[in-house]
Amino acid sequence: VVAGFVALAGIACSTAITRILVAPPQIPGAEYVGSEACADCHEKLNHSFRYATHALLVAEGDNAKNVGCESCHGPASVHVESGGERRTIVNPSKTPEACFTCHQNTRGDFALPNAHPATAGPLALTSAKITCNDCHEPHSGSAQRGGGVQLANERELCVSCHVAQRGPWVFEHEALREGCTVCHSPHGSVNAAMLRERDSSVCTKCHFQEQTAPGAILFGGRDHTTLLGRGSCFSGGCHEAVHGSQVSSSLRF
Repeated sequence: VVAGFVALAGIACSTAITRILVAPPQIPGAEYVGSEACADCHEKLNHSFRYATHALLVAEGDNAKNVGCESCHGPASVHVESGGERRTIVNPSKTPEACFTCHQNTRGDFALPNAHPATAGPLALTSAKITCNDCHEPHSGSAQRGGGVQLANERELCVSCHVAQRGPWVFEHEALREGCTVCHSPHGSVNAAMLRERDSSVCTKCHFQEQTAPGAILFGGRDHTTLLGRGSCFSGGCHEAVHGSQVSSSLRF
């Protein structure tokens, strides 16, 4: 029925969908040897990896998806035979593509208008260069928020680069206690400043509005109807110190 309607409307369309799959890392001339060979040199990493979320995803079987270390680092036979020559193995800390082999949805986040540009390679952010491994520890840690590798300390991690938001503040925005990702999407967003919602919508997720009459909006018992017309909560000249303030409990500079 829908196809017939579209045809009558003179609109040409195609139902074909092209999917781009990222192949597992490959090393020319190398074969899979198993994680046991890696443990001979990387004993500490091998021990911590046993208790990591990634390790729980490893299943028995001789294939790229189930071989453990080589799922991310590529087949290791040449690396082992060369005595650990670094050029003969994939280092995911230098490129996010190894991570995107499995985390393809996250790859799409980096293509959004406001994002940490990890897909462009190491990013110069202040004096540091970051990739996925700078925020996520793949060899240890438990799953968090839908299967991602847990952040050791979310807020401390973010302010290590975003130093202006570190504080401490006399009047702290309570949302910071829950972590930066309450308001910000860490990989990418269609909204400015990588916010999870547009403008004041990110605020009203926690600061519920009360509508006492058609068109009248109250926050904290005060009519904000005309105030919201000036801009968002943090750009309209009211709560611009959104992370925290030294002088105002209303988060003003």
